[in-house]
Amino acid sequence: MSTERIRKIINNKDFTKENLSYLISLEGDERDYFLKQVGNTYTESLGKKVYFRGLVEFSNFCTKDCYYCGIRKSNTHSERYDIDNKAIVDAAIFAHENKYGSLVLQSGERSDKAFTVRITSLLKKIKEATNGELGITISLGEQSEETYRDWFEAGAHRYLLRIESSNQDLYYKIHPKDEKHNFETRIKCLKTLQKIGYQTGTGVMIGLPFQSYNDLADDLLFFKNTNIDMVGMGPFIEHTETPLYEHKDALWSLQRRFDVSLNMIATLRILMPDINMAAATALQAIDPMGREKALRYGANVIMPNITPTANRKDYTLYENKPCTDEGADDCANCLSIRVEMAGREIGYNEWGDSKHFFKRQEKK
Repeated sequence: MSTERIRKIINNKDFTKENLSYLISLEGDERDYFLKQVGNTYTESLGKKVYFRGLVEFSNFCTKDCYYCGIRKSNTHSERYDIDNKAIVDAAIFAHENKYGSLVLQSGERSDKAFTVRITSLLKKIKEATNGELGITISLGEQSEETYRDWFEAGAHRYLLRIESSNQDLYYKIHPKDEKHNFETRIKCLKTLQKIGYQTGTGVMIGLPFQSYNDLADDLLFFKNTNIDMVGMGPFIEHTETPLYEHKDALWSLQRRFDVSLNMIATLRILMPDINMAAATALQAIDPMGREKALRYGANVIMPNITPTANRKDYTLYENKPCTDEGADDCANCLSIRVEMAGREIGYNEWGDSKHFFKRQEKK
């Protein structure tokens, strides 16, 4: 086993595209060595705490038609739902009472007035119901600057807007090429979120059709160059009711997608040591211990699903999604055990804000 190159890259912080691509592609003993090196050292700067974000996937109505997503507008087999405000506020209260520290509101993408006004009102109600003590992340797609400001002023302070691929050519292979799915608009929205003052997150899918290790290396450099505060990324898992499903035979194996996802997490952790990084649920769809492994090798955020159980099965961005039949209490208890098994500890009642964000603010 040759580990000299790995040691040199880590020790010299020599993060060229070529070296990042090399780390992402590692297999076998070299990969084991690399993951162990990152796992043993990253907590020295970041600490052992893992932060909970209670996830509420409150609606699967979507105006977009992304080629990979099970809740895309054109999927007529999707059972649509929209949870009422009271149930969402009740979920927030559950998160607060169970010391999660933070909440994530996520839905299909809509930008109509009824939707944006509803979210502003909902954010205020959540803040009031939790005495302003619950941190709020939202992941609600592309919006106008005015809408982003309204939501920020209403109480949201973190925003996740995944780019899915920073390669523009690949972006248009997994999205329609029209005004509803515009690469430059996505980039502009990320910059607007940063300007307003959000802790800003993005992310990509790993193991897409047509994707290379160099593409993934570019994704990591995109996070670095965009000065991002949070990242959520995980393996691409195909859905039968999507256009990309026709390329299923050309995909990496599920295990390879999983392995490369962990390589990406570990590589990004040494590239950007102070950002927040989520252990994606999709990892657990492939490996029952997937999220624990992500926590060992660089992730420091985990999202217990507190969506009402009756609706979880219908928020199917991909197939074989885990934890769709659990109650909120079951999910929290399960994840507590997972965090302990990973040798980490839960930061109860803490927002767990991105350290990178505050450093970025100081440089303004």
